[in-house]
Amino acid sequence: MTDLGSVSWPPAPISTERLVLREPEARDRAAVIELLASPEVGTYLGGSRPRDELEREMPGAPSRRPGLFIVDLDGAMIGQITLTRATGHIRQAAGEAELGYLFLPEAWGCGYAAEACAAALDWFAGELPGEPVVLATQTSNVRSMRLAAKLGFIEVERFEDYGAEQWFGRLMSPAGLG
Repeated sequence: MTDLGSVSWPPAPISTERLVLREPEARDRAAVIELLASPEVGTYLGGSRPRDELEREMPGAPSRRPGLFIVDLDGAMIGQITLTRATGHIRQAAGEAELGYLFLPEAWGCGYAAEACAAALDWFAGELPGEPVVLATQTSNVRSMRLAAKLGFIEVERFEDYGAEQWFGRLMSPAGLG
């Protein structure tokens, strides 16, 4: 994994009590398109993407890339988690390992995001011990703010970007979250 240094990719699937974190597969295509086209999911991300555009851009299986986990519940994709080296889309995160997550609306409110993110962060801590992880979210995204707190992220600052107030936090020691 070049984004996160010497970490070998892909890891073996990561199992939690209810979920499996794994690489994307061809069977995930429809769910990935649904996720990215969902107006609810796009609310805090600048909007959803047009379904026909996504269909054209993803003619086959979703792309596999280092740091991207599909969150699988009983054999079906319900979301995705990314752990990547931030490229500077948010100035404060440049060069840091950044956690991102998107879940289908029907998976909201069930604790899946916390369970999956904790497992991904535990994996990351095992691969790169002591390396901090950052997270950014809109302050108006109450669910995401609660998840960040539950995972142990500490606020570093708030700033305006993308036409909204953003929250930026850091997790200094991800180990032992799960």
